[in-house]
Amino acid sequence: MFTLTEVASLNEVQPTYRILKPWWDVFMDYLGIVMLMLAIFSGTMQFTKDQVVCLPILEQSEEGSGGFLEPEPPEPADGLWNRESAIGERAAPLMAKRPPESTAPMIHMAQTTAFGQSQLSGVRTKLDFQQYVFVNQMCYHVALPWYSKYFPYLALIHTIVLMVSSNFWFKYPKTSSKVEHFVSILGKCFESPWTTKALSETACEDSEENKQRLACASSLLKHLSTSSEEGSPHQAASVVNKSGPAFSAEKLVSEVPSMTILDKKDGEQAKALFEKVRKFRAHVEDSDLIYRLYAIQTVIKTVKFILILCYTMTFVASIDFDHVCEPEIKHLTGYAKFQCTHNMAFMLKKLLVSYIALICAYGIICIYTLFWLFRRPLKEYSFEKVREESSFSDIPDVKNDFAFLLHMVDQYDQLYSKRFGVFLSEVSENKLREISLNHEWTFEKLRQHVTKNPQEMLELHLFMLSGIPDAVFDLTDLEILKLELIPEARITAKISQMINLQELHLYHCPAKVEQNAFIFLCDHLQCLHVKFTDVAEIPSWVYLLKNLREMYLIGNLNSENNKLIGLESLRDLRHLKILHLKSNLTKIPTNITDLSPHLIKLVIHNDGTKLVVLNSLKKMANLAELELHNCELERIPHAIFSLNNLQELDLKSNNIRTIEEVISFQHLKRLTCLKLWYNKIIAIPLSISHVKNLESLYLSHNKLESLPSPLFTLLKLRYLDVSHNCIAVIPPEVGFLQNLQHFAITGNKLEVVPKQLFKCAKLRTLCLGHNCISTVPERVGHLSQLSHLELKGNCLDRLPAQLGQCSLLRRSCLLVEDHLFDSLPTEVKEGMNQEANVSNGSKSEGR
Repeated sequence: MFTLTEVASLNEVQPTYRILKPWWDVFMDYLGIVMLMLAIFSGTMQFTKDQVVCLPILEQSEEGSGGFLEPEPPEPADGLWNRESAIGERAAPLMAKRPPESTAPMIHMAQTTAFGQSQLSGVRTKLDFQQYVFVNQMCYHVALPWYSKYFPYLALIHTIVLMVSSNFWFKYPKTSSKVEHFVSILGKCFESPWTTKALSETACEDSEENKQRLACASSLLKHLSTSSEEGSPHQAASVVNKSGPAFSAEKLVSEVPSMTILDKKDGEQAKALFEKVRKFRAHVEDSDLIYRLYAIQTVIKTVKFILILCYTMTFVASIDFDHVCEPEIKHLTGYAKFQCTHNMAFMLKKLLVSYIALICAYGIICIYTLFWLFRRPLKEYSFEKVREESSFSDIPDVKNDFAFLLHMVDQYDQLYSKRFGVFLSEVSENKLREISLNHEWTFEKLRQHVTKNPQEMLELHLFMLSGIPDAVFDLTDLEILKLELIPEARITAKISQMINLQELHLYHCPAKVEQNAFIFLCDHLQCLHVKFTDVAEIPSWVYLLKNLREMYLIGNLNSENNKLIGLESLRDLRHLKILHLKSNLTKIPTNITDLSPHLIKLVIHNDGTKLVVLNSLKKMANLAELELHNCELERIPHAIFSLNNLQELDLKSNNIRTIEEVISFQHLKRLTCLKLWYNKIIAIPLSISHVKNLESLYLSHNKLESLPSPLFTLLKLRYLDVSHNCIAVIPPEVGFLQNLQHFAITGNKLEVVPKQLFKCAKLRTLCLGHNCISTVPERVGHLSQLSHLELKGNCLDRLPAQLGQCSLLRRSCLLVEDHLFDSLPTEVKEGMNQEANVSNGSKSEGR
């Protein structure tokens, strides 16, 4: 037998998981308890009172009509027998067999029977009681139906099986863990302070609830005043007293709940709950194991009910008070049949009928449960009502086991799912983050993070925040705002306070903008930087900033549908002057050519992807600056020669080996700057002399071995950089460049510096470092405007004292080894250091 403690442990899950037990499960649990009590009661009664009483049946004589046959005694060899007569009784006494080894004394007696008198001799054994007990035990097992004997045990086993089936989904490891986690989260969400504040205080900004309260209050006051005017003062007073204490309109306004900020502990708990709900949803929505297991255990209970009902109904009639027993013990008793009575028959029959009634009720509930399980899609759950009743219209619908658990909770109390829906809403989570964010990032803290960039502009960089703090919009003097990795950035109308804002950076930040904020950005924003992973992350409102002048797009713009980039609306940016693209384009998007009438500068950084199609460049006739970096170009594109207004061309980091096409640049009358650095150019063609208007030429980091003389016929050349090549000689024609201000030949194989170089009187920067130069000509002192000189990494023994004649040269701008600087005359060193000190002093005074 099971103890009550062991049976009670089956219901230990009730307090913990009661919110997941609908009314039918609770009702079935109570029915199971009643059936369990009935089984225990039946078993107890059977142990104490289950008795069978049997008496022998005399057989009728075949000769006489009313006589009885006397049972024949057994053979004498079997032992001595004692027969007693029961005068006036129909039934003869039983025979008691004496064992052969018995040594009891012999008593001779005579007995008168109903048919006559005869003298019998035998042994008086006094075993009458034992004989009756023996017969009763034999007939209990022979004549009594098996169901009468085992009904309490069957009822107990069936009840335990049904109770286990009802709670199996709470015990099975793969479901119990999810159920336990769900119940824990649900309870915390229900009791969380954020739930109440999110439904009342946080939502009050977007709802009309307070206005409705004020309207109701005012109408109530009007109603009271009207009733007081129409009725007597006594009646008005009675109405006021019945409706409660009187309030003034001013008091009602003052009692409108204001927005309160969650304390840090509540905020952290709420954020932890949001994260738990998100992870739990991702874990549970993938499968429907809980639903299937609940359905299977319900089907098992239904099949069990049908089985019990079928075989129990057939045995109800077999339980009877009177039974005829025919045990094969005639050789022991002398009688073949016995009439037996079952003392518990009446009680067992009543208990069995009660048990059948309970089973029928249990089965009806099981059938209803199956109907509930399969008549509606329990694998889907919609928060439509919650969305209608609350201000959170973005609560998503859930599916699979998550949906089933919420359906089960609704059977307990729908308030749980309503409050739980708050933690599924992104709006609610964003509001919580906004409250916590504003509490953490105050105006003073943000002011400490404001810095100045090299252009002396005030900028603020916000990185990996949950949103944009409201205090940011109070920084009215801010000029540059950088937002990086802020997925829920929301630019409100308060940005209109930032009248000095000119530049906005959105790095992996698909910001949302309110309408009033968008109008402000359209009027004031000049420069926009957008960094993204996929083109879909670019906010759509970016393409509508009609007054935008500079746009920087960094990310994957080469989409699979061959639209390249979602720049269909770029044609609306009529004031855009500069477009910077850092991506992996294979051709220039046709959408960009729509900007050709007003686009002045185009920059494409292609990150090693070969840019093949460049014919669309011909349409951009007004383009003044063009940069094609890392585009795997092998030659100068011919389409560039059609850009008559081009002033600067930068082909950095390509695979250009020859620049024979440079002669075509003579048609570009406005071209003043040509940057061919970081390529594989071997030689400069003689036709370079045809580019007469060239003022800046960048040829560093190539494979040049010499400089042609025609190069120095470009008399307008002011900037020449041929550093990091293999040049060994500077032609003496370098002296023709009278306008040269910057000359860099660092990192070559130069051994001698020609004296003609110092005829370039306007030279301000001279970089001769990391060569094989042994001496510096004394004529270096003729460079009166020289302010930067690099000589480090050469084979110099000393420096010429004429460096002192370079009045603008500072020690900090003289890049040379310390021992060489120490070799200079003292007055020269002191002059450079003194000028440097004076310069530093003037700077400190300016500060």
